[in-house]
Amino acid sequence: MGRIRRLQKRKTNPNLVRLIDDLLEASAENDARVWREIAERLSKPLGNYAEVNIGKLERYAKEGETVLVPGKVLGSGELSKPLTVAAWRFSQSAREKIEKVGGKCLTISEAIRQNPGGKKVRIIV
Repeated sequence: MGRIRRLQKRKTNPNLVRLIDDLLEASAENDARVWREIAERLSKPLGNYAEVNIGKLERYAKEGETVLVPGKVLGSGELSKPLTVAAWRFSQSAREKIEKVGGKCLTISEAIRQNPGGKKVRIIV
């Protein structure tokens, strides 16, 4: 956990620092490795964050699944199935396309509250 804390100290966005703390805490309390993995990815430089298009979610996620993107979801492509998508950020067009098919857009903090154990979460980068 020391490496994540060292990387986290470089972050200047207080919301991101708090999110990384929450992820590490949820990981330790619930023995959920998925939250630690996301904390590690968000601790790295912004240029390493994932940028995932809706088309990739369509290809790799199953209907009704919870998908977590440690970065930004972009609106390129089409989505035909309802998904619950948690991400650091969403473009406006991505948010509209996800909600149009009956899906939900969550912040990563909301995903932690809804699923503290991190069960059945697919990370897409």
